[in-house]
Amino acid sequence: MKRIFTSGDIFIWMTGAFLALCILLIVGMLLLISINGFSFFHPTDIHYIKYRNEAGELHSALGQIYSSQEIPLDIKLRHGYDVGTLLQRHLIRVGNREFLGDDFRWINDPEIVVDSLPPTALCIEREEYGHAYGFINEFRGPRQHFDNEVDAWTAFQRWHPIVREQMHERQTLERRDVGKLNYRLERLRLQQLKWEYQKGRGELSEEMFQDRLKALDVERASIFEAVSHYRQQIDSLSAYIAQFEIAVRLVSPQDEMMTLPLSSVVRAYRPNALSWWGKTKVYLSKVWEFVADNPREANAEGGVFPAIFGTALMVLIMTIVAVPFGVLAALYLREYAKQGFFVRLVRIAVNNLAGVPSIVYGMFGLGFFVYLIGGSIDALFFPERLPSPTYGTGGILWASLTLALLTVPVVIVATEEALAAIPRGMREGSLALGATKWETIRRVVIPSATPGIMTGAILAMARGAGEVAPLMITGVVKLATEMPFDGNFPFFHLDRKFMHLGFHIYDVGFQTSNVEANIGMVYTTTLLLICLVLVLNLTAIIFRARLRNRYRLSGF
Repeated sequence: MKRIFTSGDIFIWMTGAFLALCILLIVGMLLLISINGFSFFHPTDIHYIKYRNEAGELHSALGQIYSSQEIPLDIKLRHGYDVGTLLQRHLIRVGNREFLGDDFRWINDPEIVVDSLPPTALCIEREEYGHAYGFINEFRGPRQHFDNEVDAWTAFQRWHPIVREQMHERQTLERRDVGKLNYRLERLRLQQLKWEYQKGRGELSEEMFQDRLKALDVERASIFEAVSHYRQQIDSLSAYIAQFEIAVRLVSPQDEMMTLPLSSVVRAYRPNALSWWGKTKVYLSKVWEFVADNPREANAEGGVFPAIFGTALMVLIMTIVAVPFGVLAALYLREYAKQGFFVRLVRIAVNNLAGVPSIVYGMFGLGFFVYLIGGSIDALFFPERLPSPTYGTGGILWASLTLALLTVPVVIVATEEALAAIPRGMREGSLALGATKWETIRRVVIPSATPGIMTGAILAMARGAGEVAPLMITGVVKLATEMPFDGNFPFFHLDRKFMHLGFHIYDVGFQTSNVEANIGMVYTTTLLLICLVLVLNLTAIIFRARLRNRYRLSGF
């Protein structure tokens, strides 16, 4: 036994075992997230269930089985079920929130009398109020009326894509065309505020102010005329779209009829009658909606494109700021600073900063970047807009700088390690050939250390992309109506608030009243965040590999 410990083989085996355990845990976590994430978009069958409640009364439910589990012991005892028998209960998504109150209902297996899969059962995904389940009963449109199930479903399949296309055209007019005009009107309003402020300070005469105001009124009148033109088109499209309706028969105690505007229906399908190819098309359409559309229903449904864009842009700005500062600090500490107590103290401080809780950085970012720097910018460049802040409030710029400050220690440590790994002889050889110290650093040291520097950048990106706590107080919001980048000059609006995938996971998973309905969205968004971090890291890794090959071929 002593010989085994002396040789050190047991420690090698223990290291390998723990490494294998860590890999298994990571793979297991990824499998759990992937299985739950990918299954979220699957169009599951709709069950028509008749069951008896505790009083023995017969009830009906129509919906999709969301999950199944063993009946808890207390429920078994209360209902008199055999405690030793494995009995299950099912969480049924019954939808129709405005009629039934709750989206979900637990039904115990022993209570079920009938469980069937009606082929005409319809799953309707709506803009509001979540899912609806029922049987289509009627279709109404301009000079059209079908009051039987077959013709109504046929008419729905024909007209729904047309109505959605008209809705998309209307939204394009509202968001792109009218949105640009509203942005110009806002710029004119701010310009007028600036002139009024200058006139009040005596920097602008009354005559000059009135002349500028007249020119402003002329431009504003032309914008209002253009807005009126677009409004007529929007009203015309809205009137046409409003003519289409469907009536759906629900499964409820009163068998209510629910009338839905066709424009409110995002997607409707009969999963029990779909072939595998039909289910695949529904699955792919849901995936595309998730990555390319805006969220709806308090972020619990729809897409997460604004969050994807906000996360990627924030990581990009953070990397652009953190990497140069981290590299310069490491170069100074390793190449220029005189090694001694003070430098050792700085290194200890840098290593400690890497372990400071991220919320502390968030509070620093709020106080320093938002209130001090942002407030100073407002006072110097936007005094006419006060007390409404421009940069003196949370935004993507301050959130990115806060995370850059958080990740700089990681870059410094990685860069110092890369610089320390360069042989001393390479530096001395360069200096012996007549190069200056700066030329040696620029042409020999930095190229040789570039792979290590890129490693620091990769680690910084991976950590920054997943941070949430600092963002909650420096610029991230639940829903951003305007993204930090658009087609309006100056295109990048770094003062705007933004959405983030990490915060989206927190919001959907813990800040909504209907947690059961959002579990799938939480897993899916988590998987998307992992994929986004992986893509960013792979891009940096490929770039690092190319740089390594380039400098290797150059003789470094």
